Amino acid sequence: MSQVRLSNVTKVYDDELLAVKEVDLTVRDGEFLVMVGPSGCGKSTTLRMIAGLETVTAGEIAIGDQVVNDVRPQDRDIAMVFQNYALYPHMTVRENMSFGLRLSDEYDDDEIDRRVDEAAELLEIPELLDQYPKQLSGGQQQRVALGRSIVRDPAVFLMDEPLSNLDAKLRTQMRTELQRIQEELGVTTIYVTHDQTEAMTMGDRIAILNNGELQQVAEPEVCYDRPNNEFVAGFIGSPSMNFFDVDVTPTDGGVQLAGDGFETALPVSLDAGRYTLGVRPEDLSVATGGGHFETVVDVVEPMGSDNFLYLHRPGGDGEIVARVDSEFHPEPGETIALDFEPADAHFFDEDGERVPLGDEPEPVTTT
Repeated sequence: MSQVRLSNVTKVYDDELLAVKEVDLTVRDGEFLVMVGPSGCGKSTTLRMIAGLETVTAGEIAIGDQVVNDVRPQDRDIAMVFQNYALYPHMTVRENMSFGLRLSDEYDDDEIDRRVDEAAELLEIPELLDQYPKQLSGGQQQRVALGRSIVRDPAVFLMDEPLSNLDAKLRTQMRTELQRIQEELGVTTIYVTHDQTEAMTMGDRIAILNNGELQQVAEPEVCYDRPNNEFVAGFIGSPSMNFFDVDVTPTDGGVQLAGDGFETALPVSLDAGRYTLGVRPEDLSVATGGGHFETVVDVVEPMGSDNFLYLHRPGGDGEIVARVDSEFHPEPGETIALDFEPADAHFFDEDGERVPLGDEPEPVTTT
């Protein structure tokens, strides 16, 4: 096992396209770290630089104690799992899993068979060893692709959206299986996805990127509860956080907020100025005796256990989303008052950076 360290890593294509900008990141020994962000944010490019499939324009990548910038991919002691399973159709499962080992003179036949059998047991596919890829389901093929990596006993697993080709139910199952396998093996794992649900449910920590820059690295609950900036706040969480432009005026008991279509007082300490107020849909509640602001229902989207309300403020622009109990089902056009607890309010300055309130710790981008 090994830690992976990126120091000021930058990637520029054709001397003009900046894909990754000065990323500093340490993946701890045995950690499951998920890199997440929208398409084009630089997460796959970063993974490919760690693997050696892309050159590093500037900065340094180390695996364990070795700087690997100039080390060939096959000599980095990593194993990569791709979105495309890349199984050889003319080979059985056993032959696919053992193929890489047989290319080396390092292992005899007995050792190769032992590794394949152990990996098959871990992946719960020993009965598939004599079958061919065309006889397997998508989930089974993914397990074989994982097995091909596991038998190598690498220092680091690199996974580039390995579940993207699976249906929703199977993806959920395989997320659990991947976590179980990683915990049993204890191998440092870097997993790339655009799916924030995968990031929140799988990672020991998540690294969020946007436009090639690292936005925040922290445990999933920290990124959710204390996002570093407006981008992270809007990206993590489904539905996304609601944002309101507000003017803040300090008062004796806290602050007075004045926004488009509403005014309210909050018992928080904040300097006077212009801010963005953020409130998550699940933190909005229907007020029975007044409320912080009035809204008009546009659409009600039943989700089974909850209803998503899509609303707007009278005279205001922009959509508001509230997640409410499934028993509350207002009609389109109905006016309802919404409320939220002061502790659930997030404030961002004019640069989009989070403003800590009270004893809340200052945001940290990397650790």
